[in-house]
Amino acid sequence: MPRTQRNDNFIDKSFTVMADIILKILPTKQQAKEAFAYYRDGMSAQADGEYAEAMENYEEALRLEEDPYDKSYILYNMGLIHASNGEHEKALGRYSEALELNPRMTQALNNTAVIYHYRGEQAEAAGDSQQADAMYDEAAKYWMEAIRIAPNNYIEAQNWLKTSGRMKLDMLY
Repeated sequence: MPRTQRNDNFIDKSFTVMADIILKILPTKQQAKEAFAYYRDGMSAQADGEYAEAMENYEEALRLEEDPYDKSYILYNMGLIHASNGEHEKALGRYSEALELNPRMTQALNNTAVIYHYRGEQAEAAGDSQQADAMYDEAAKYWMEAIRIAPNNYIEAQNWLKTSGRMKLDMLY
């Protein structure tokens, strides 16, 4: 049974009904409609913690989707799942692919920075200060780009950049 027929709560059912109506009335190609249906089902499965099912839907949506901007969000969501599963290399790969298609996707920039920061903390805990600095510098690079695009977001990252001495003062001007 398709996921759209299994939604139990009112909000999911309402979203599904609205999405189905929009899909029917939009003057788009059938392939684009199918891609959106898989993407929607992937988001629903992801929200339920059904990551394997979500990935299957995202893979199919990615195969069908032609629009680069829409593909970037599919890739981003795939990255979220990989990160949730502790598969940081795979997550970084998906975020990178998303950023190639949509360089202004601050969510992917932020999540990439979070992974590099985490790796810096791990290296620091292991006593490898050189590796920690390299990872922190990489995190700073991604956070500074996200902040350049969305200056009012990522306040905690801005504070970390300032306290760690990695904030470039001229970046906000």
